[in-house]
Order: sequence, then C-alpha cells, then structure tokens
Amino acid sequence: MDIQQIEQILQEQLQLTEVKVSADGSHYSVLAVGDCFADISRVRQQQMIYGPLMAAIQDGSIHAVSIRTFTPTQWRREKLLNSSM
Repeated sequence: MDIQQIEQILQEQLQLTEVKVSADGSHYSVLAVGDCFADISRVRQQQMIYGPLMAAIQDGSIHAVSIRTFTPTQWRREKLLNSSM
C-alpha cells in the first residue's frame, strides 16, 4: 500500500483537514489533523486511524503504524512551538 492510498483512505473516512503519511518499508507514520479528534481520548483517536486501515494491517501490507493526532487548534500550537526551537 502506498502513502497516497493511505492518505486518501484517511481523508475520505475522517474528513481530515490535513494528513501526512511517511513510510519505511511496511512501517508507517501518520500525522492527522481534524476536528473529529476534539474532546475524545487518545485511545479513541488512535482507533479512528486504525479502523480504516485495518484491512491493510490484517493482510500484512501495513506492519506497524505510528500515529500522531491533533485538532486544528492543537496543530497550530504544535507548529508554533516547534518553529521556535
């Protein structure tokens, strides 16, 4: 499964404002930004990402996923904090 496919799946399923996926073999890193992550636990946020990718995880196309989720407000704050370093 390629990066664009994963980004498209997540974008369509979760209506994200931003999604970035990187890969190292079958290990993927997902950064997802969306209002859908507001007021829910980190565990539930991760489940929201895993859900649309479960078929690819089960068939071995995706071996491991590292997930970072943000609301748009949290993401703006994160970018400001990291740009000042």
